Amino acid sequence: MNKILSIQHKVLNKVNKQTLSQQTVYPILLAISFGHLCNDLLQAIVPATYPLLKENYQLSFAQIGLITFFYQMSSSLLQPLVGNYTDKKPQPYSQIYGMLCTTVGVILLAFAPSYLWVLVAVTCIGIGSSIFHPESSRVSYVASGGKRSLAQSIFQIGGNTGTALAPLLVAWVVLPKGQQHLLWFVAVAIIAQFVYYFIGTWYKGVLSHAATKQKKKIRIPELSAFKVNSAIVVLLLLIFSKYFYVASISSYFQFYTMDKFGITEVQAQVYLFYFLIAVALGTLIGGFLGDKVGRKYIIWFSVLGAAPFTLLLPHVDLAWTAVLIVVIGFIMSSAFPSILVYAQELLPKKIGMVSGLFYGFAFGMGGLGSALLGWWADQTSIAYIYSVCAYLPLLGVIACLLPNMKKVRFREE
Repeated sequence: MNKILSIQHKVLNKVNKQTLSQQTVYPILLAISFGHLCNDLLQAIVPATYPLLKENYQLSFAQIGLITFFYQMSSSLLQPLVGNYTDKKPQPYSQIYGMLCTTVGVILLAFAPSYLWVLVAVTCIGIGSSIFHPESSRVSYVASGGKRSLAQSIFQIGGNTGTALAPLLVAWVVLPKGQQHLLWFVAVAIIAQFVYYFIGTWYKGVLSHAATKQKKKIRIPELSAFKVNSAIVVLLLLIFSKYFYVASISSYFQFYTMDKFGITEVQAQVYLFYFLIAVALGTLIGGFLGDKVGRKYIIWFSVLGAAPFTLLLPHVDLAWTAVLIVVIGFIMSSAFPSILVYAQELLPKKIGMVSGLFYGFAFGMGGLGSALLGWWADQTSIAYIYSVCAYLPLLGVIACLLPNMKKVRFREE
């Protein structure tokens, strides 16, 4: 333990020098990315266990959708409130508190005696996520050194990688041995706490240093309140189209491939992994390109560009399903870093609130989408909902209404 703390102290001295010189602090970005991996891995074990939960508790698709609704809504409703609070009173160690709540949820899920307790467990996991994301997103913003889309994508790829690993680990550790083996994931939570302590100590130092210096002037876009609010609404609609469709994949793609192609639960988890790892890669590359070519163009391409492939997906065989799901995941995921940074630039005085709003809205749309699609699948079929959801990316055409931030003038306040 003392050796770990000594290493942390040496690294902190180095990264504090980088922070003072306003460089991009890559050790912190990598640490917060790994912390995001741990957080979202534990989040993603919920949908990854759906086939097991469906069998253990004899659930309908509507009840599966309700599980997602509970854990996504418990996260989405709290995140803007947490973000608004931390804008006024920053909490350097908030990730530690969030992970404690998530750990309780994982333990409850491992031993849930009934469907009601499953809902309680996933609600705890959702609350943990709501505490984690707003302040963590601010840390990546502070450590960016001006490379905001890149920093956000590094942060985001950690979460996407954790989400991608969850179905494989669940297929390997939990599905063959039973629900109680979810306890193995508590080890991830313990490792994450050391990383969160390191990040929190650095961030506390940044806040202490900032308190002793004159406050920096903030660059405010010279846009009317109407244009700012309209742009925020457009960004939220794009989040709706993206995450409603993603909900159809993350919650029901295993059932779709098992039903349509007759593959096993473990094989179905592998096809879900293809989608999720493509999401991780798309996030990183999309964030890099957002700084280079402009966030508006990445947003437009990312959401609208997936449409031809989503429309084709319900009509192809298993091999082409694997190809298309990778392409869809890669294209759609490239938007989120640019959407979030774009919103932060529109409202630079409310970084935590904006981060909480957009993460919360994304999770909320995922939860609402999963609940509605589960009910719809019970009324029709799992294949039918993919045929209808295929049209959602076409909503991306509204990205043309966004102002080009590279051409917007800024003033300092």
